[in-house]
Amino acid sequence: MAAFAAATLGPLALALAGAVWGGPWPWLALGAMTLLVAALDRVLAAAPAEMPDAEYPGSDALLAVTALGGLVLLGLVVRAAGGGTLSPLTLGALVLAAGLWLGQVGNACAHELIHRPQRALRRLGIAHYAALLFGHHASAHPLVHHVHVATDRDPNSAPLGQSFWRFAGRAWRGSFREGWRAESRRLGRAGRAAWQHPYGGYVLATVCAGALAWLLGGVAGVAVWMLIGLHASGQLLLTDYVQHYGLRRRTRPDGRPEPVDERHSWNSPHRASSALTFNAPRHSDHHAHPSRAYPVLALPSDRDAPRLPRSLPVMGTVALIPPLWRRMMDRRARRWMLPQG
Repeated sequence: MAAFAAATLGPLALALAGAVWGGPWPWLALGAMTLLVAALDRVLAAAPAEMPDAEYPGSDALLAVTALGGLVLLGLVVRAAGGGTLSPLTLGALVLAAGLWLGQVGNACAHELIHRPQRALRRLGIAHYAALLFGHHASAHPLVHHVHVATDRDPNSAPLGQSFWRFAGRAWRGSFREGWRAESRRLGRAGRAAWQHPYGGYVLATVCAGALAWLLGGVAGVAVWMLIGLHASGQLLLTDYVQHYGLRRRTRPDGRPEPVDERHSWNSPHRASSALTFNAPRHSDHHAHPSRAYPVLALPSDRDAPRLPRSLPVMGTVALIPPLWRRMMDRRARRWMLPQG
């Protein structure tokens, strides 16, 4: 737990300092989120494949602290934007650092929270997504992505050959629409009124976040809030793109897809970026056990599940350059889609 806490809260502290004092702190936060993590991933040995099958004391507490810290960071950056005390260059570094932290660490934290059974923790995860213009993900992720992953029915599973730039808009619209439909079906089965639809709560929370941004930072604050929200949402879509690109479940004779297994997600063994993102790169085990706490997620063997050629953050950057991405990934994806002997 010390490794998770240091990796996630260290850059948060630097970004918070940057939002309050400016100076070198935003640049240090930006460096910690990029150069330092990349360097540590290269220096440290690969993470062990198996983790003890036990609960880690404090794992949920760290999630709560991280999520609350992210909301505070968002508010302070918005206030700094409206205050006019930072130079444009320093403010730009702060917005970029905050967007990276909220997109990589904050989104990974919220992802864990919406899978927790405790209502308070799940609502905290929803608050994070709604504050960053992506509240519907709290419905679409468990009800659509986990059900239809690695099939054409999942908007967040990119087919082989599709660039991230074509994928992103389709995935946002598709997940919004399919999440709405899934929640509407649940509402109908439960006999609940239309006003109880969760999407109403997501929209209301986002509107409240925008109103708070206005109060804290005026027009500049709202602009920065929206910019950070789009940046963080884009990183969430980028993560989905990288973790499932080109992998497909086969159709069984009865017309249904085969069960989800380890071959349907890309994984990464890198220690630093795994700690930074609450073991998000151990994605196969997460799909096999969605409610399993992040400290005990296992890393499948590279013989049993696909592995990214570089760490998850690095591959997210590569995915922004489609020709380079396809050169690195298409051959690997095709190999995993061959019939298993």
